[in-house]
Amino acid sequence: MRRPVARNLSGLAVAAVMVTVGAAAPPSSTTGATGTPPKVPLAVGYGGAVSSVDADASAAGIEVLRRGGNAVDAAVATAAALGVTEPYSAGVGGGGYFVYYDAKTRQVHTIDGRETAPLTADSGLFLENGKPLAFGDAVTSGLSVGTPGTPATWQTALDTWGSERLGSVLRPAQKLARDGFTVDPTFRSQTEGNQARFKDFPDSAKLFLPGGALPVVGSTFKNPDLARTYEELGRDGVGAIYRGDIGDDIVRTVNKPPVDPASGRVARPGKLSVEDLKAYGTKLQAPTKTSYRGLGVYSMAPSSSGGTTVGEALNILGRTDLSKATQEQYLHRYIEASRIAFADRGRWVGDPAFEDVPAKDLLSQRFADSRACLIKDDAVLTSPLAPGDPRHPGACGKPGDKAAPTTFEGENTTHLTVADKWGNVVAYTLTIESTGGSGITVPGRGFLLNNELTDFSFAPANPAVHDPNLPGPGKRPRSSISPTIVLDRHNQPVVALGSPGGATIITTVLQTLTGFVDRGLPLVDAIAAPRASQRNAAATELEPGLWNSPLRSDLEKIGHVFKQNPEIGAATGVQRLKNGEWLAAAEKVRRGGGSAMVVTPAPGD
Repeated sequence: MRRPVARNLSGLAVAAVMVTVGAAAPPSSTTGATGTPPKVPLAVGYGGAVSSVDADASAAGIEVLRRGGNAVDAAVATAAALGVTEPYSAGVGGGGYFVYYDAKTRQVHTIDGRETAPLTADSGLFLENGKPLAFGDAVTSGLSVGTPGTPATWQTALDTWGSERLGSVLRPAQKLARDGFTVDPTFRSQTEGNQARFKDFPDSAKLFLPGGALPVVGSTFKNPDLARTYEELGRDGVGAIYRGDIGDDIVRTVNKPPVDPASGRVARPGKLSVEDLKAYGTKLQAPTKTSYRGLGVYSMAPSSSGGTTVGEALNILGRTDLSKATQEQYLHRYIEASRIAFADRGRWVGDPAFEDVPAKDLLSQRFADSRACLIKDDAVLTSPLAPGDPRHPGACGKPGDKAAPTTFEGENTTHLTVADKWGNVVAYTLTIESTGGSGITVPGRGFLLNNELTDFSFAPANPAVHDPNLPGPGKRPRSSISPTIVLDRHNQPVVALGSPGGATIITTVLQTLTGFVDRGLPLVDAIAAPRASQRNAAATELEPGLWNSPLRSDLEKIGHVFKQNPEIGAATGVQRLKNGEWLAAAEKVRRGGGSAMVVTPAPGD
């Protein structure tokens, strides 16, 4: 594949950046547990940048950039390494959404790699005796498993924009799985949260509970089965999943979950078939675009609701000068815009292959204006707020149908952001849904299966109103994933970012963007700022930094209702500076802190 020619980029600094020293990855990047690079949340330098939640994963991407690969190659390498070190968040058993900026054409492209329901699925997929299954029963079952989209996403990205073969970019992750990585407190804690499930599936127990015990912090965790799976994918291609032996193993596992009979757990069988795997395809599609403060904000179109919901909220906020607002005024406006956008998301967004999704109308300024006028400075809207009609915006806030509650989405997705020396950029969010997915490991293959189908509505919230997110044959469940790339007036990248967090992904991206663009925060500080998340619910969730702040009581005085959430999201981002320099930023504390790296801190090294 032709690699874009190098170009001299004149960076646009939207926010001031007080950094004088760049941090580069060590020369020997992916040495596993014996040489795990340190985690730092900020790095500035040249030759490209990678930011993820994990140091070994970021180092895998840097290794590919250092040897001449481009941003797409490095993104796939980083994602594969996250499948090793973040197996409860992502892996070949899941799916995701990939946003790519091409420096040569100065255009943004996307891949919808969302999992799909079996071709035999119908709207009653999660009904039993006419009633919705308990959520926990649905998650830990074959019923929750959608056809994986991650391997196909990797292959599509490499075939379309990459410069290296799949086998080459999988090698760092393959080595990491074989040699092992160092267990940290986050990995142990997430394992502990899944212990009750994992122990009931012998293959999950063998892998994640060695000797029947939780992995010890500081010990080396190896996954030789996954190393062999990566080796097979590198050798035979992703056809090994969609038309081969790995796929046969997936189907067998879904349809007869290998649960320990003595556990007493009822693990309902799924209905996945080899025909489902053969029929799966990613979708190369246009991004959403929103104009905000003279910038172009590009993200994922449906089946994800991320681009339309973040975009609508930005359009609502665009009529207010947030740079001059007090912190109380800023948070009030941000919370109310989120509330409104989520009300509209719940009514209108689903898989466009099955639903008539008015994405263009949701992103129109006319519709945003008809909703923005609902916001008052001295009062709070009541949730659940009824949606508007984007095709026929009425007088100020004329309500439409009764509001639908937000579908629960698991929070343990992962996000990575990559830039290369040619100016190409990738924002990629991938997931297996809940922490630990379905809890079911494919025997001998070393990866967990997703539970993405629980992102569907189990039953209509209001039988009188059409729900666009009910299951269907081959249908993609609605997502909140919001990988975002922002361009300046010359279609040059300014910043790219994204986050895990289920439905809180949308609010995390929105708050981080407005913090960076409107409030003038350096990117790493916009990521670290304490978060609020309002998703058309009675109460807005606050992280401790806001919960314990005087701002909470100030906002409560005008009617806001809050509840505490210890941690919302785990964002990463990259920012283009001047003359080919990049800034990579990650979390300072959340999920144990993230890992930002650049190829070299000095030009020409």
